[in-house]
Amino acid sequence: MSVFTTVTPEQLSAWLKNYSIGTLTRLEGIAAGIENTNYYVTTTHGRYVLTLFEKLEAHDLPFYLNLMAHLARHGIPSPQPIASLGNEYLGALNGRPAAIVTCAPGCDLQQVDTEHCATIGGLLAEMHLAGASYRAEMPNPRGAKWWRAAMPEVLPFLDQRAAALLQEEVRFQALYRCEDLPHGVIHADLFRDNVLWDGDRVGGIIDFYFACTGALLYDVAIAVNDWCGTSAGAIDPGRTTALLAAYHRVRPFTAIERGAWPVMLRAGALRFWLSRLYDLYLPRPGLLTHAKDPQPVQRVLEHHVACEAELRSLFVP
Repeated sequence: MSVFTTVTPEQLSAWLKNYSIGTLTRLEGIAAGIENTNYYVTTTHGRYVLTLFEKLEAHDLPFYLNLMAHLARHGIPSPQPIASLGNEYLGALNGRPAAIVTCAPGCDLQQVDTEHCATIGGLLAEMHLAGASYRAEMPNPRGAKWWRAAMPEVLPFLDQRAAALLQEEVRFQALYRCEDLPHGVIHADLFRDNVLWDGDRVGGIIDFYFACTGALLYDVAIAVNDWCGTSAGAIDPGRTTALLAAYHRVRPFTAIERGAWPVMLRAGALRFWLSRLYDLYLPRPGLLTHAKDPQPVQRVLEHHVACEAELRSLFVP
């Protein structure tokens, strides 16, 4: 992620004495994302990722770190948190909660095809099944409550058309309740840049720090919006069918999920449009920071609002 809190090699070398992962040979800031401070850390034992948490509170972090450890134990390719000599995943560095995890192999893809989408669909279903035995719970930090709080802060920056769309979608989503949908632990941010590919296989699913307890279908919708999206804001039929069919083979969708599909697609688009608007117009200071463009996700939401019948037709028969 972006670097908000600077860490020097000397500071990190001292901190690493709390671990059994060798001595520091290289430290490199990661210039991507907007939430936390991340560094690549290379030691005499291997390569890791150091995260300093800029927003999340220390008492919330065991949910995320234990979840990654849980999923890794169940065969999901996710980073494995490294325990300190005191057997703790969470530490503190330069006044911030901090953790170090294994560095997953591979790189993210900008261009994806039906095979990539099928792989992601099946893996997401496997992750949902593996997460069913994870007992800790976490409310969605970017759910409906946050939408209502963030909307008035960004409205002054929007033109009349965008403001009307945002207000109407928040109103629309408030009409629906998701309690009857299958729930569990979800990644809630499974975009292309959070999946690393090692050749034709997934080397790692990363960035679990928006994970929460929520509707499994919402997680699927977020993935479809990104992995299957077109530049015009539509979703590609072939990639969408491949992802949904692969997911369905592992964890069959329910009838109520079929009915909620268009609403969940819109909810996923709203969440990331509003988040990007907030980060663009109300940024926090930091080094190497960047805000993602809200316009592509706005086009996704506009398409979904206008094309409900099309969205229903693309769901698993």
